[in-house]
Amino acid sequence: MLTAIIDYESGNLHSAEKAFQRMAAEVGAGRIIVTSDADVVARADRIVLPGDGAFPACAAALRGRSGLFDALREAVETRGRPFLGICVGMQLMASRGREYQDTPGLDWIGGEIDRIIPSDPNQKVPHMGWNDLVIDQSHPVLEGVKTGDHVYFVHSYHFAVSDPADRLAHVDYSGDVTAVVAKGTMIGLQFHPEKSQAIGLRMIANFLRWSP
Repeated sequence: MLTAIIDYESGNLHSAEKAFQRMAAEVGAGRIIVTSDADVVARADRIVLPGDGAFPACAAALRGRSGLFDALREAVETRGRPFLGICVGMQLMASRGREYQDTPGLDWIGGEIDRIIPSDPNQKVPHMGWNDLVIDQSHPVLEGVKTGDHVYFVHSYHFAVSDPADRLAHVDYSGDVTAVVAKGTMIGLQFHPEKSQAIGLRMIANFLRWSP
C-alpha cells in the first residue's frame, strides 16, 4: 500500500509527512511518500494534496509540474483512488476560486472558493486557530469525530458548495464556514489535521483505512 503526498512547493510538508507516517505505522497502511513524481502519483493507492497560500498560485504550481496534474486527474477521476485534499488542496477540488482572480479548480465538487465574511466585523480574517466542528453528515473518515471536537484552521477563503449534500461539516465563525467536503472517493478538509492533535490524527488514520 502506497500513499503519495503531492509536493508542488505549496508549503512545508514536514509535519504532514510525520503525521501520516505515524498513523500509517499504527494502522498498517504501508508506505508514505512525499513526491512530485507523476509516475509515483500514478501508481499510488491513495493520494493526499496539501496546500498553503493563495488559490491561483497553488493551481498554477500544480498545473506547472510536468505530468503531475494529468497523473492526479487520471488516478482520482478514472481509477477512483481515495483522495484527501488539505487546506488549499481541499479548495482546489472546487469548480473555481475567486481569490484575487477567477481561477479554474479541478471541478470535482461543484462550488466556488469565496472570501470569508463574518457577520461580526470584530471577527478577524484570516480565520486562524482552533474552532469547533459541527458535523452535518456522517462519513468513514469522520468516524469517531463528533460535533464540538476542535481542529486547527488557517485560511481567509472557504468552499461555498453548490450542493449541500457535498458538505459534511462546518464551523461557526460569525457565519457558516465549510470545514469538510466529500464526493465519491474524494474528501477535503479545510483545516490542518496534522496540526489538530488527536482528532486530526484520527481522521488521518480513518483516511488511510478507508476503502470507498
